Amino acid sequence: MAQGSNFVDYVKICCRSGHGGAGSAHLHRDKHTAKGGPDGGDGGRGGHIILKGNNQLWTLLHLKYRKHVIAEPGGSGSSALQHGKNGKDEILEVPLGTIARNAETGEILFDITEDGETKILTAGGRGGLGNWHFKTPTQQTPRFAQPGEPGKEEWIVLELKVLADVGLVGFPNAGKSTLLSVVSAAKPEIADYPFTTLVPNLGIVSYRDGKSFVMADIPGIIEGASEGKGLGYRFLRHIERNSVLLFMVPADTHRSISEEFDILLHELTAYNPELLDKPRLLAITKSDLLDEELQLETERELPKEVPHVFISSVAQKGLQELKDLIWKAIVG
Repeated sequence: MAQGSNFVDYVKICCRSGHGGAGSAHLHRDKHTAKGGPDGGDGGRGGHIILKGNNQLWTLLHLKYRKHVIAEPGGSGSSALQHGKNGKDEILEVPLGTIARNAETGEILFDITEDGETKILTAGGRGGLGNWHFKTPTQQTPRFAQPGEPGKEEWIVLELKVLADVGLVGFPNAGKSTLLSVVSAAKPEIADYPFTTLVPNLGIVSYRDGKSFVMADIPGIIEGASEGKGLGYRFLRHIERNSVLLFMVPADTHRSISEEFDILLHELTAYNPELLDKPRLLAITKSDLLDEELQLETERELPKEVPHVFISSVAQKGLQELKDLIWKAIVG
């Protein structure tokens, strides 16, 4: 399920909710009543702009070119206490994992995590009250009513954080895309140079007894990503939602495996220390390059506190063992 260039994880839109309809200042009149009391109805509510979760969407692409979203105004109240019509709401369907934030302040408003979940992004103005609300013993025929509340206009940023069970963390060339293409039906672009994966690729991995989990290959991290170098924050944003982090270090790394693991860990910690609370696993990739003796030697220098597995996507080595390790970490 590679998203390719159509994967859009950030959009900025101008939201204008509908203004409320005016209340009516009508006084009751008919052929039997020359001087009736107030019977002006309330104005209708202006249309809201609403976000709705849709688990069939994987990207914000459909909103990329929709710069302005405008909801309908509410209708005015009328005689005989008739309520004005509410303005039609504008409903924007978004993928699960979408976060809404105020573009001016950066404040996070809410996130959408469930299919069918709806939340009001920009509320419509309330309708004005009709004149019958203002009748008092001393003022029997008020000839005034409330105007409707104006709608709101604001710039909103929508960001998508990939929701996946396991996120692959590693430097470019660690073999993340290759692993995903082997264990799932995803077809990520694969090439032997840094930053082949510029957008997250999601794959459904089949497990035993019909079970499955979602794996996300996320753009390669580089030293300094937490300071915004390279793909920086754009990459790290996607890791926050994964429930298990699978660190991938190739057997042919020019550093020691422990050293490379520590650098990756440092980048994540500098970005968001809460990431340390997630279960961590370590896969030593391209391990078909190691003979038995070298593997034993490598094993001795691995970090003790992290469960590890030696794998080779090309040689199909250790993949079932890796799935078992991931499943155990997901179900806790």
